[in-house]
Amino acid sequence: MFRLICFLTGYLFGSILTAEIVARTAVHKSAFEIGSGNPGMANIMAQCGFKPGITVLAGDLLKTVLPCLLCGFLIFPEYSSLAAAWAGLGAVTGHNYPAWHRFRGGKGVSSTCAVLFCIHPLWGTAAMLVGMLGVFITQYLPYGGVLIPLAFIPIAYFRYNTEMTGIAAVLTVMMLIRHIPGFAGIRSGKEKKIDVPGLIRRKWFSGKKEEQETEKKEEETQNDPDR
Repeated sequence: MFRLICFLTGYLFGSILTAEIVARTAVHKSAFEIGSGNPGMANIMAQCGFKPGITVLAGDLLKTVLPCLLCGFLIFPEYSSLAAAWAGLGAVTGHNYPAWHRFRGGKGVSSTCAVLFCIHPLWGTAAMLVGMLGVFITQYLPYGGVLIPLAFIPIAYFRYNTEMTGIAAVLTVMMLIRHIPGFAGIRSGKEKKIDVPGLIRRKWFSGKKEEQETEKKEEETQNDPDR
């Protein structure tokens, strides 16, 4: 019975699409009507700006962490990680398939990361790093998304039990299903590559360059006798 309560609690929290709220506030349109139509951080950040995107990320993490903590530490502390895992599974399901929007939602990457972190902060972070490494190597986001819960399956098997392993497997399957269009795009050549290290380098050096130019202008202003 506790599994059903945890799952439904997570589903109610997860079905609150933060991206929809932010998009309606920022551009007065539905998140499904702008950009790629995906109610997630990446789409909102691309269409509405950095701050709205970060707001979506924070909201998606919060709506997943809250039911995990509520079920794992307050309602069913005797089941701890398992209760948190079921609540997290419900949250990801609610985010991906919200009933109020005809079961059409996001891809659940942020929510899945939050679930794994709540189950075990260290090993959850390790799984996220595996996914990040996958993106660095392949330059495709779908690979990273699927690798995150996939990397947690052996961790769940050896550290917990078959039930936790099953939850990790379901998270992996859901992630795979939500990224089928992305993998199809990779195969057809339509999926864009994301050079994460390159973006970081360009951002870093462009920031440094702007800082140097600003300092140079300030020095010229100070040294100009006509000013």
